[in-house]
Amino acid sequence: MHAHSTRLYTIASAALALVAYFVDGLPTELILALVAAILGAGEAVQRVEDRKTLKALYQESPTAAEV
Repeated sequence: MHAHSTRLYTIASAALALVAYFVDGLPTELILALVAAILGAGEAVQRVEDRKTLKALYQESPTAAEV
């Protein structure tokens, strides 16, 4: 799941937007709860991406022969 966490977050965000747009009469509390959940997921995705970036920062650069 970690390899595709950003993609999953994007799909979830898009699905929330589509549901909010196409479904009339949803309770405001439900939409606010979904927005809070999606923002929490965004924070988790950001932490995963930050760890991957930090790991890549300290790795040795590939040489032309390795590429």
